[in-house]
Amino acid sequence: MAWLNREKAPQPKGDRKDTPDGLWEKCKKCQEVFFRENFEAQLYVCPKCQFHFPCPPLIRLCRFCDPDTFVEHDNNLSSDDPLDFIDMKSYKDRLAESQQYTGQLDAFLSGEGKLQNRSVQIGAFDFSFMGGSMGSVVGEKITRLFTRGLKKRQPCIIFSSSGGARMQEGALSLMQMAKTCSVLGQLRNQGIPFISVLTHPTTGGVAASFSMLGDINIGEPKALIGFAGPRVIRQTIREELPPGFQRSEYLLDHGMLDMICHRKDQRNTINRLLNILMADS
Repeated sequence: MAWLNREKAPQPKGDRKDTPDGLWEKCKKCQEVFFRENFEAQLYVCPKCQFHFPCPPLIRLCRFCDPDTFVEHDNNLSSDDPLDFIDMKSYKDRLAESQQYTGQLDAFLSGEGKLQNRSVQIGAFDFSFMGGSMGSVVGEKITRLFTRGLKKRQPCIIFSSSGGARMQEGALSLMQMAKTCSVLGQLRNQGIPFISVLTHPTTGGVAASFSMLGDINIGEPKALIGFAGPRVIRQTIREELPPGFQRSEYLLDHGMLDMICHRKDQRNTINRLLNILMADS
């Protein structure tokens, strides 16, 4: 039992030579420590408490689609700064920082892939890019995704994770709500399915527009979904909110979601749904 009596304090992380950086990950919900490789293999789901953390969009889409079938579209679109917006720093600087950090030009990645040999138009938000906010470029890419689905008569799937409209673009960001819903209405008129997957968190203008208008709305477990956050609502109405308010489970109980689906089951579940929705196509 001599190992209990340490003569030296543990070395600071930066001084250790035996453990490479980035090898371990700690769950921010249950505090469990696990191999980062296992965390990524499970699509950023905690192996203990099963909390679903934001997943990088390229990893999500490539793992969701059949192997080697995802092809990105509209990857040359980049946001401008029409208002010359400046708060603590300029909008141009925020864009540049996010582009360098994520390797993407904006907060939404979209393209075409196959799901069980069925061609689909598909896209996913990147929450690490300015909180997945929807500006003019994000709205345009979503509109183009729906338009391709309309022209090719292919089902559309979007994984949302967003803080809402991008305030640095003012009314230009807010108009994306109507723009995306307008073309989504055309898609619905033609009987082409749209599956909306709402992940943690999906709030603001994204939750208040296309993401809640799927033919099937699917929530990931314990995802925060709503227009205003619970803290803002609590401060506004000055009342305590029900337990689990605005989480997927609460929304399912109150009819705002059609189902909750674990990330590992989404491929098979959505494929079965499309088989039903497109049975007459």
